[in-house]
Amino acid sequence: MDKIVFLGTAGGRASVFRFLRRSGGFLLWLSGDLVHVDPGPGAFVYLHQLGIDPRGIDLVVLSHIHLDHSSDVNAVIESATDGGKIRNVALFAPRSAFEGYQRVILPFIRERLAREGFLEEGKELTYKSIKVKAVMRHTHHEAETYALLFNDKVLYVSCALYEDRMLHMYPKGVDLMIINTTLYEKTKPIDHLTLKDAEKLIWELRPKKVILTHFGYEFLTQHDPKRIAQELSQKYGINVLSAEDFMEAYL
Repeated sequence: MDKIVFLGTAGGRASVFRFLRRSGGFLLWLSGDLVHVDPGPGAFVYLHQLGIDPRGIDLVVLSHIHLDHSSDVNAVIESATDGGKIRNVALFAPRSAFEGYQRVILPFIRERLAREGFLEEGKELTYKSIKVKAVMRHTHHEAETYALLFNDKVLYVSCALYEDRMLHMYPKGVDLMIINTTLYEKTKPIDHLTLKDAEKLIWELRPKKVILTHFGYEFLTQHDPKRIAQELSQKYGINVLSAEDFMEAYL
C-alpha cells in the first residue's frame, strides 16, 4: 500500500537550526518504489533511526537547494549506492542543484547515480514506477523551486510565495496534497506560504487528503498545528492532518 513517512516537519532556518523539530524531508512509497524528497539536516540519521535501509531508496528528489531541503542529499545518495558499489538510484532536482556556484551535489556523487533529471516547469520525469512532474516553478527567494506531482496522485506544494496562478497550475482532486505551511500569518515580506494561503489551496483544489508540514518558528511556538488541522477538517469537510516527526500515513 502506498504511504508517506515524515522524517521531519520543521521549516525555515529558525525552527530547523534551533531544532524545534526534526527536518529531513519525507519518504514516499509509491507502486513499490521508495522516493526520498528533500533530504535536509539529519535525514541520513533519521533513516537509520526508523530502521530504513538507504539502499532501498530508488529516487531522491529536491524541490530546491536551500539547506533545510538539501543538506543531507550527498550522504543519502552515498549510502543508498553503498559507496558507489550499486547504481540504482536516480536524482531529480533543479539544474541549479547540479551546476554552477550554488550547486549542492558533489561531483563524485553525480557519478554514483543511475540517472539524473533536471526539473523544469511542465516537464515530467520518470524512473522505474515513479513519475515526477514539476507542475509549477515557485517564487522563493530567487531559488529555483518547484511544486511536484508524483504519479498523478500526490501533490507536494513546496516553499513558495503565494500566487493566484497556483489555483490554475495545480491539479484538482489529488489523493494527497502536502503543503509547506511555514507561516501562521505573514508579518515580514518573505516567500513562504501562510495558513490563509493553504486554506485557499484546500478550498479551490479540493484534494482528498491534506497534510500540513514544514512549520516555522512562530507557528510552532505560538500556535498548535494539530488543533488548526482539526479545525480545517471541520471547516472544509476534507481530512486535514498536521504532520509530526516520524508520522506515517497511508494514501
